[in-house]
Order: sequence, then C-alpha cells, then structure tokens
Amino acid sequence: MKKAALYTEFALLFVALPLAYLFLPVHISPLPVLWTAALYCYLMLRRDAGFPKARLWNRASIGSQLRSIITIFIAVAIMLGIGVVWYAPRLLFELVRERPLLWGLIMVLYPVLSVYPQSIVYRAFLMHRYAELAGGAYVENRQSSILIFLSAVAFAFMHIIFRNPLAVVMTFAGGLLFAWRYRRSDSLAASALEHSLYGCLMFTLGLGRYFYHGRL
Repeated sequence: MKKAALYTEFALLFVALPLAYLFLPVHISPLPVLWTAALYCYLMLRRDAGFPKARLWNRASIGSQLRSIITIFIAVAIMLGIGVVWYAPRLLFELVRERPLLWGLIMVLYPVLSVYPQSIVYRAFLMHRYAELAGGAYVENRQSSILIFLSAVAFAFMHIIFRNPLAVVMTFAGGLLFAWRYRRSDSLAASALEHSLYGCLMFTLGLGRYFYHGRL
C-alpha cells in the first residue's frame, strides 16, 4: 500500500472519525462506530499475508505477562484509589453503591464489547498497518517507541468524544502501557486483559463518569 494511501487512511480512521463523532448533532452510542471500525481493521488484517494472525489472540502469552500485569495494576490501583479519596471522595465506589446492576453489567460486557474491538484497532491494526510510516520499526525493533507512541496518541485522541481532559490524559498513559504490552507479548489477549483491568477499575473507583457517553 502506498504511503499516501496509508496517511489518508490513518487520517480518516484516527483523526476524522473521532472528530466527526464529537460534532454529531445527535447523540448516538459510540459502540456501533467502534464495532464498524474494528470490523474493517480485522478484515484488513485477515487479508494481510504479512500479519501473523496468532497475534489477534495468542492466549499462551498471558502466563509470561501475568506477574508484570498484576504488579503494575496493583501499584496504579492504589495510587488512583488514594487520589480519588483525596480529591473526590464523593465519587469513590459511586457506581457500585448507586447502580450495582449497571456496574456488574459493565464488568462483564465492557471487556468484550469495548476493550477487544479497541485492541484490534489501536494495537493490532495500527501497529502493523503503519509500521512502514515509522520506518519499518515493527520488524526492526520489538519494543519500537515510535509505534507505541503513535498508538497511544491515537488512542487518547479518540477519547475526545467524552469531552473532558482527564479522559484524554489518562488514556494516553494507558495507551502507552497497552501498546507496550502488545509489543512485548505479541498477544492481543494479554494487552486486552490489561486494558480491561484498568477500565473496570475506573468504573469501580467512581471515575467511570469520565469515560462513559451515557448517563451514570
């Protein structure tokens, strides 16, 4: 695929699409938009002979990543919990206390309906499809900082649809971690597991209101 076409595709998917959604005159759920984008990315990856299809799941790699995933998660969870208690104690466990059924549904459905489609788009697709634009870094450097950074920027930019800076800042940090995990493990399963843990943590601690397009 020519570079001009890649630049155009990237701009349409990762810049124009979030902006178009942001300025929609009517409110619709972002999930169908995400699923459509994920389906396109998935089909492009399936058609790409140079993409190792095993990366789309690769559950076997989770075992080697689990200690690292849990260690980092515990440290971040403690820091975020302290931050919520210190700066916004009224939010702590808000969803768990006030709408436990919705919280339970999110814990079950969020990883499947939101996290994995995002993982296809922002990790598997982006980091393979645009490696050429980063100087072929995917082949040359397993831990390519260029592609990890690009993935995190695109992932954070998508969260402008929630109209608050906290969502963008926090997802940039998360995007760096999730992209790094994917590059380290060659496993979308490992990256999606980590992403799911942090997303569920946000809703549990009471920060879900910054990452949710409906009404909590």
